[in-house]
Amino acid sequence: MAGWVLGVIGGSGLYEIDGLKEAAWVKVESSFGEPSDAILHGRLGDASLRFLPRHGRGHKLPPTAVNARANIDALKRAGCTDVLSLSAVGSLRESLAPGDFVVVDQFIDRTFAREKSFFGPGLAAHVSMAEPVCPRLSSFAVQAAISAGARVVDGGCYLAMEGPQFSTKAESALYRSWGCDVIGMTNMPEAKLAREAELPYASVAMVTDYDCWHEEFSHVEVSQIIAVLGDNAAKARELIAHLARALPPIRPPSAIDTCLDGAMITSPAARDPSMINALSAVAGRALAVSKR
Repeated sequence: MAGWVLGVIGGSGLYEIDGLKEAAWVKVESSFGEPSDAILHGRLGDASLRFLPRHGRGHKLPPTAVNARANIDALKRAGCTDVLSLSAVGSLRESLAPGDFVVVDQFIDRTFAREKSFFGPGLAAHVSMAEPVCPRLSSFAVQAAISAGARVVDGGCYLAMEGPQFSTKAESALYRSWGCDVIGMTNMPEAKLAREAELPYASVAMVTDYDCWHEEFSHVEVSQIIAVLGDNAAKARELIAHLARALPPIRPPSAIDTCLDGAMITSPAARDPSMINALSAVAGRALAVSKR
């Protein structure tokens, strides 16, 4: 196998990465519209890195306006083999305090105004999301967070809400009753799209607040989040550096690398050529295999 090309999607407070060798911002055209920003190319240790600020530099885009399809497509076109997501979240658990990091392993998707698949009429496909993150990359993220000095929890359920408004108290109580651990606005449909693009995906959720359920803390506000973002972002940069340097020189294959094999249900003769063209990056390997 070839080496790693680590794609990093930075959330609120994380808009660029310092210390990259051969750093350059590169604009990538996508078949699915405009990505959030150009992609920062560079190297950390022996690993190639591609960094994309999810909300754009300066935080120009609210969650619903983030074009997750274009972002994942652009990262695939930039040569990424794996994707690490970092995002700010609220805590739904007493034990998860502001400043804690959670390496997520499950999601509940409550978003409703976003394009959630690369596939559609003309080329239908169904990938499994039973295990939505890559355990190998998540394990690297846990160890990197510890090395960065963060208090980290390995595993947790992320409730993805539409936003941009924060939860009502009734919603917050409902999500807690469902067993959710953190709440955010951006990891869905991002994780689903990464899977469709055959990109192993890991999510590090950085806690900034207690949402609005905790009676001993004020309800979440932007000013409260900003107060915690700086420290979280500094640790996130350290996490990325530790993770990139910990990756083994040779990237072993992952089952996610070929998850589209058998997932495309439309027969080759019935596939829309325009869909095939649009999917040239995210599904090019699988489309070539399925023609044989």
